Amino acid sequence: MRQLTLSYQDLPVPIAQWKQQALAWAHHGHEVVAYYEPNQIPFRQGAFQNLLGLRKNAAGLIQEGIARSFNELQQLIDQSLQTPIFGYLTYDLKNQIEELQSQHPDHIGFPELYFFQPDTWLEWTEGEVQICSFTEDPTQIAASIHNTPFLASFPENSLKTKPRILKEDYLQTVEKLRTHILEGDVYEVNYCQEFFTEKANIDPLAVFWQLNAASPTPFAGFLKLEQRYLLCASPERFLKKEGDLLISQPIKGTIKRGATSEQDQANKQALASSEKEQAENMMIVDLVRNDLNRIAQTGTVKVEEFFGLYPFQYVWQMISTIVGKVGASVSAMEILKATFPMGSMTGAPKIKALELIEEYEQTKRGLYSGSFGYFLPNGDFDFNVVIRSLQYNAQNLYLSFEVGSAITYDSDPEQEYQECLLKAAAITRVLEQK
Repeated sequence: MRQLTLSYQDLPVPIAQWKQQALAWAHHGHEVVAYYEPNQIPFRQGAFQNLLGLRKNAAGLIQEGIARSFNELQQLIDQSLQTPIFGYLTYDLKNQIEELQSQHPDHIGFPELYFFQPDTWLEWTEGEVQICSFTEDPTQIAASIHNTPFLASFPENSLKTKPRILKEDYLQTVEKLRTHILEGDVYEVNYCQEFFTEKANIDPLAVFWQLNAASPTPFAGFLKLEQRYLLCASPERFLKKEGDLLISQPIKGTIKRGATSEQDQANKQALASSEKEQAENMMIVDLVRNDLNRIAQTGTVKVEEFFGLYPFQYVWQMISTIVGKVGASVSAMEILKATFPMGSMTGAPKIKALELIEEYEQTKRGLYSGSFGYFLPNGDFDFNVVIRSLQYNAQNLYLSFEVGSAITYDSDPEQEYQECLLKAAAITRVLEQK
């Protein structure tokens, strides 16, 4: 492995421009690309590390360094001592963890799990970028990045999406879920709907940077797996491991940002004092605590922050932080299987919520409400929750995003529908530019 460290001061262009050129260089020359963007957003327990990993072969003849199952992923982690590992978990891995199934159509086609050991990877830190590669000279990589064209502005889009289900059907489904809650089947269930467009001929990289500018978040990312793309602007962490510490930060509770500072503070206070939003958040905190207690050391699971309020471009979010300590003998796969899918995108109790989601939703979630993340060489890892994200298949030109909300007995169907539209605001604004 060869390495090169460059100071930001040594770069011929500003770091933000060089970063865009680096991702463009990776995108145009490699079948597999994973990019993690923290957007310099301060976040409790830290945001994503700023990483870029790439690989020329997605499948091909070279099978080493690729995992498509939990067992293969654990083997890859055990074997890899020098490199990070990049990839994702789709929501439908639930079917491997529990006795569940999914019958809905999947128009994007991401494999259920995919992780890879990169041929080349870059890491941005305070004032420096490090280029590491098994296959190329890092000096030549830097030169190639320098010579990659930079687009100061991206083409405007004019794409209209349509809902998979009609609004009246959505409202009726919320009422049916409220009946399940009244009958004691479940306390809370995260119900999602898809918006999509066909024959969408987009530049995925341009749309990612547009989305990232419209809604900068601490767990953003870009994924390319041959002809499939994830363009992610997630504000939510699923799970982080740092040494023996596990950190989960579920989001439950949303309100729009105000047009003025006074209105913004009033909205923030309304979210802070909402008994309904606190109840939703508390249910998921209890679920996460239960999940962590399955693999954490006895007595170590605790709530570090209850009902924290965090501002993003379009919304205030209520976020709680739950931590626990895990023993060295507990494997990464044991941790992931005990906690996935994340409570904030399922409900409580989790298994019944998963069954109701399958009964009432119309589309396979795929990578939506799954997780995009990385493992570091020291065994630490960090994974987001894939929300506020676009999925795109460049082969069949299918573009999709999903939004959802937590349904409780106190839910008002119209308000839940409007919350979905609020969460979709950044995406629709980027797609429907004129």
